Amino acid sequence: MNLSLEHPEMLFLIIPVLIGGFYLLRKTKTKLVEWRMLVAFLLVLALASPFTTVTQTTNEKDPSLVMVQDKTSSMNLFPEEAGTELYKALVANTPTTLVQLTGDKTSLGDTITQYAGSGNQIVLVSDGNNNAGKDLPEALEFAKETSTPVYLVQPELQTNDLSVEMQGDKTVVVDNQNEFEIVVRQASNQSVKYLLEVSVDGKLSQSRDFTLQGRNNSEDPIKINQAFNTLGAHNLSVKITPHGEDKNTVNNQFFKSVYVIPKSKLILVTGEPDSPLGKVMSNLYNVSVVSTYPGAAALKGSKTLVLDNQPISSFSEAQMKEITNYVSNGGGLVVVGGEQAYNYGDYLNSSLEEILPVLSKPSDYKGGRNLVLLLDVSPSTAAHKSQGDILGNAIYIIQNENLKDANAGVVAFGSKAYDVSGGFVFLGLEQNKKILKDKIERLTPDDQSKTSLNEGLNITKQMLTGKDGELDAIIISDGAIKESYDPSLQAAKELQKLGVNLYFIQIRSVAPSQTNEKRQYYAENFMKELGLEKNYFHIDMGERANIGFEPSKESSEEKEEEKEEANLDAYPLLAYSPDHFITKNVNLTNASITGYNDVTPKSGAERLVITSTGKPVLTTWRFGLGRVAAFTTDNGEGEGSRWATTLYNGSNAKFISGTINWAIANPRAEEGAVVDSPDTWLGTPSNLTLTMYDEGIPQLKLDGSSLDLALTGRNTYETSVNPETTGIHDISGYPLAVNYQLESRDVGLNEDIESLVLETGGKIYSEKDARALLLKDARQNSVRQSDEQVSLKMYVLLTALVLYLGEILARRIREMRKLRNAQVEIEAGK
Repeated sequence: MNLSLEHPEMLFLIIPVLIGGFYLLRKTKTKLVEWRMLVAFLLVLALASPFTTVTQTTNEKDPSLVMVQDKTSSMNLFPEEAGTELYKALVANTPTTLVQLTGDKTSLGDTITQYAGSGNQIVLVSDGNNNAGKDLPEALEFAKETSTPVYLVQPELQTNDLSVEMQGDKTVVVDNQNEFEIVVRQASNQSVKYLLEVSVDGKLSQSRDFTLQGRNNSEDPIKINQAFNTLGAHNLSVKITPHGEDKNTVNNQFFKSVYVIPKSKLILVTGEPDSPLGKVMSNLYNVSVVSTYPGAAALKGSKTLVLDNQPISSFSEAQMKEITNYVSNGGGLVVVGGEQAYNYGDYLNSSLEEILPVLSKPSDYKGGRNLVLLLDVSPSTAAHKSQGDILGNAIYIIQNENLKDANAGVVAFGSKAYDVSGGFVFLGLEQNKKILKDKIERLTPDDQSKTSLNEGLNITKQMLTGKDGELDAIIISDGAIKESYDPSLQAAKELQKLGVNLYFIQIRSVAPSQTNEKRQYYAENFMKELGLEKNYFHIDMGERANIGFEPSKESSEEKEEEKEEANLDAYPLLAYSPDHFITKNVNLTNASITGYNDVTPKSGAERLVITSTGKPVLTTWRFGLGRVAAFTTDNGEGEGSRWATTLYNGSNAKFISGTINWAIANPRAEEGAVVDSPDTWLGTPSNLTLTMYDEGIPQLKLDGSSLDLALTGRNTYETSVNPETTGIHDISGYPLAVNYQLESRDVGLNEDIESLVLETGGKIYSEKDARALLLKDARQNSVRQSDEQVSLKMYVLLTALVLYLGEILARRIREMRKLRNAQVEIEAGK
């Protein structure tokens, strides 16, 4: 039994008790003082309010269920009465509330949030596609936090259906090639052939057959390139004709509106106008190429200023002030490196550096870390509901900002151990994090009652042997390691000899083999025997352990030496923030540079692209109303004689245009009346914004009918438009595409939420299995354990009272016995 005190500060009262007690003992030397001291100790202990924590178990024989029956239009691919028989079976045996979702929108997230908590368990009979209201992952996370199990009943697919969608920019530049992506989805998982037809401004542009393998082609969409040579409204459309089963035809055609604008005006300050950088910019923009800074007047009509390899000595302080004002007021700035820029151009502590997101001094490499996560998937983690927290803590760790340059591996252990990640994965790539997260979320408990931590540690040893830099291994478990304790301890000691930093995160649960006969935690003793008490984290369910990862000690100089020793000719580039506007559509797999300017990102700046040695190549931030990009390699001039030649060739050139487009921000001219209204879905309003740069009365018409506009800011008007038909609509010359209802885009079962459902403590069933197993599982999930405080104060007071009264009674008995003996002696003397 663990004893705790509510008011431990009261124990200081023992000090005067001891002082007074020892003083009286010296004076009287009687047992009475010792007895009274003991009573006083108990009274002080009672004032400290001792208590213990007791685990209470509650069990509902008839759990309260909320069954959400999805009868929206996307469910027409499944049996019409899916879930009806299940509801009849449930309501006959336990209190069950039926909630039906109908219509052309599915708000599963809102419904889960509404009924989560209050002792409910939620049953979803649905395809799992949520397209209105609260995000479904967020709602399932809320259900998990409120201890609400969610069960997903997946109906059997009766017929196949295909849908098509086109993705790409709406605002494009005249005469530039634009890439549009076509995503095709299907409800089943079979091989499907279909005819794809693409039309531009109503005229057929291309037509060919494709084959779809799997649920969709989103990982490798069909790409088309299209340029527009006239300004104003244009449109694209794509149509698929499946060569097989297809339930709905409404989602077989997709419209895309395009608004073509003039090329943005830019200024390029360079000594090499014919460099690859200059050529890329001249092809894409209206570029004014100058050899020296042109002055504030020239900046007024320019969207972005590009400084190519310019030393700080080429600018006066007055000119730097002009540039600072230009950027502060919304202009873009891109500074390209080279042998006269940044650390070679005396930028350090200059006025230009104040605008830049980097300091022109070398940065230390913060990578070189190799980390292995060992995740417990033994049956006890499922039986005692710690599995979700084990996986959740692993995901929380891989998202740690200090691990963005680390390599991570995942090992699962139960009755046996196995490599989940397939070796190490670089965490600097967002897609790698997503892959690891997906693999972790899909882990399920082992079916054999064994926790072989030692086997997991042995695999970890194989993975880390021969690795350099910081080596870490983090065990995440419920701590029920009794059976494998000794071999695991030996395996851990072998890892320590390799220089591995070991951590143990124990999720608090009621698993019986967490503690030994002395009620000591095996995991805690395990870490103590390794001398790593500080690396032991014992946390409650729902909590996340915060491990303070220090940056790797491996310096950039060591990395440089490795490069030289390996005789490498180039530094491969990595997208450090692959979801950023600049990098999300660029594949840097084959991109490399042979040199760079050595800089250090400032606090608040965002690193987007780095070398494999961790050096920043593209760093961005906002300065006032403007955007600034520090591109710390050169303009690619010269075949093999400069640093970044490959970045300006082929698809890599998108990286250059993406950087400049980001700096431009709004490519549209700030003149006249500027309309913006994103394409939408039937039944989903589009938010329209009108900005008036010239004086005049704002007037807009949708397909000839006037729109009511509301003034929402300086020269800014807004309204909501919701056309009732699909196709291309006209807003006073500005195009708006309206497509089929969003409900028809995602077809078939949503497999992405399965792991999230499992994390709530629920399960996934077919409709047949649900009728046989769901109520049994719900009853098992209704067995809840909670820790409650039980006060021991009354027991301590009763003990003190018994001791006090016992002492008085014993003393009275002795006095009466002495009195009786005295009377006997008196009588005997007579």
